[in-house]
Amino acid sequence: MATPLAPLPEAPATPVSGHCRGSYGENARRKPHTPSAIVIGGGFAGLAAADALRNASFQVILLESRDRIGGRVHTDYSFGFPVDLGASWLHGVCEENPLAPIIGRLGLPLYRTSGDDSVLFDHDLESYALYDTNGHQVPQELVEKIGKVFETILEETGKLREETNEDMSIAKAIAIVMDRNPHLRQEGIAHEVLQWYLCRMEGWFATDADSISLQGWDQEVLLPGGHGLMVRGYRPVINTLAKGLDIRLDHKVVEIVRHRNRVEVTVSSGKTFVADAAVVAVPLGVLKAKTIKFEPRLPEWKEEAIRELTVGVENKIVLHFSQVFWPNVEFLGVVSSSTYGCSYFLNLHKATGHPVLVYMPAGRLARDIEKMSDEAAAQFAFSQLKKILPNAAEPINYLVSHWGSDENSLGSYTFDGVSKPRDLYEKLRIPVDNLFFAGEATSLKYTGTVHGAFSTGVMAAEECKMRVLERFRELDMLEMCHPAMGEESPVSVPLLISRL
Repeated sequence: MATPLAPLPEAPATPVSGHCRGSYGENARRKPHTPSAIVIGGGFAGLAAADALRNASFQVILLESRDRIGGRVHTDYSFGFPVDLGASWLHGVCEENPLAPIIGRLGLPLYRTSGDDSVLFDHDLESYALYDTNGHQVPQELVEKIGKVFETILEETGKLREETNEDMSIAKAIAIVMDRNPHLRQEGIAHEVLQWYLCRMEGWFATDADSISLQGWDQEVLLPGGHGLMVRGYRPVINTLAKGLDIRLDHKVVEIVRHRNRVEVTVSSGKTFVADAAVVAVPLGVLKAKTIKFEPRLPEWKEEAIRELTVGVENKIVLHFSQVFWPNVEFLGVVSSSTYGCSYFLNLHKATGHPVLVYMPAGRLARDIEKMSDEAAAQFAFSQLKKILPNAAEPINYLVSHWGSDENSLGSYTFDGVSKPRDLYEKLRIPVDNLFFAGEATSLKYTGTVHGAFSTGVMAAEECKMRVLERFRELDMLEMCHPAMGEESPVSVPLLISRL
């Protein structure tokens, strides 16, 4: 039996009543002709959309397949303090960032890990320690020298891009650059350091260099201000967006049926919800898996966008120790003759004061580690640490993420794949009738970021509002009664930024 969110013109019905397990708010009394929407997915995009629609006086219900909200943003408290297993940075520590008003208003501190011009993307070289596999620290002078070489290599790939209309992978482009510029080739430990730089680039895109597009890798809009680690995690922001919303956890959507004036959404239990419109804010990996049936089928151009867009995998293996035994730097690295053999550890103690190192594998290495048990994965990460710090103490606890194999994500975030046109992001975002789409994979400007997901959720909500209210022919009247989303001036509170 279908459960309508509000009486609809075609089929007036009784409203939902009572509580539902996992609800984050009670259903308000339904009013005749109150506009309604279903939001599918409780990540940043879905929460932003639901919050914006609720503020526009829509009756909104949010369906989330997991037993928690947040999606690929997940702050864990099992160590007794917050640790983000998913997204953990604000990329672009500036007032222009769409998330800045919320973060500033909540007074959440940020620990800046890089400025605008870091060759490592999310870190500067002023606080690091690289080691070879024998535990010998690489001299800082050599790391800085190779850093400049890597920048030169990327500049040369830019020149190569201008010469051809055909796309290729970054790995292939670098090979061509090396052939043309033999003086850029490195030997011995210098070669291993260069591989580590490339490894960090792979981590930024959550995939291997042979999958990253030469044409598209640097087309994302990078906001100024560098990158800031969320010291207290993203959970406070998630909770703020979720406050007062009617959220149904453990509601996995299996079918979306769209009609001219309504949408019917069925979950795995067989229960169906009905509303005027729906916002689809599930991860790209889930759309690719076709676990949600669309009836009628989505247009070919939409299916093409889902099929052709590429999603990568980066995971976190969080090692909690009883005390700190490593250098007071922001990250530790293991250099190797291949990117697959390189390692990267984020030192949370530097930013948060807690004795925690986070191992962050990406691409093929991340997928291989996902095949292990959590215990084996943690042991593997610790074995990488032992290579550089032979006297390292055993961790007292660990956490392991599985973004690639988790059926609710099936990937970490989107990246520009080889020969994939950038208009695919926009095609994924464009509405289909009364279905609206949101998520980091629908953001052309801020692909793969939390603020990208947030901004597309707000955008989808605005489009949904306009579509539904126009159908009701009450747009002018409702605009007089309710301010449009985004018209209220946000309270500007300075971001709390530190760099110790």
